[in-house]
Amino acid sequence: MKMTLFLPFAAVMATLAGCAPAPVPTPAPEPVVTLPPVPTEGIAGLEERQPDLCKAKDYVAHLGQPGTVIQTLGITRNYRVVEYRGIEPQEYDPLRLVFRLDASGNIYNIDCG
Repeated sequence: MKMTLFLPFAAVMATLAGCAPAPVPTPAPEPVVTLPPVPTEGIAGLEERQPDLCKAKDYVAHLGQPGTVIQTLGITRNYRVVEYRGIEPQEYDPLRLVFRLDASGNIYNIDCG
C-alpha cells in the first residue's frame, strides 16, 4: 500500500517541477575598453592658451552693449568681431582681442584668440 501512495505523489511532483519558473540568467559583464593615452606634445597646430595677454578684462564694462560700440573704443591692436552664429577662423592669436555678439547684436563675451 505504501507503494501505491508513492506513485501518485511522484507523478504530481514531476508535473509541478515542470511548472517552476526558469532561472534568471545573470547578465554578462560589460567589456572594459582601455584607450591608449593621446600624446599632447609634438602635435602641430595646438597652442597653449595664455592668460589675458590681449587685456580683455579692460573691456568688460562694454558687455551687453551693442556691437556698434566696438568701433568707437579706439582699439589700436588686432581685434576680431564674431557675429551671432558667424564663422570664426580657428587660428589662435593670444594677443588678438575677440568680441562675440549675441542674436541681438550685443556683446556677450570678450576674450583673447
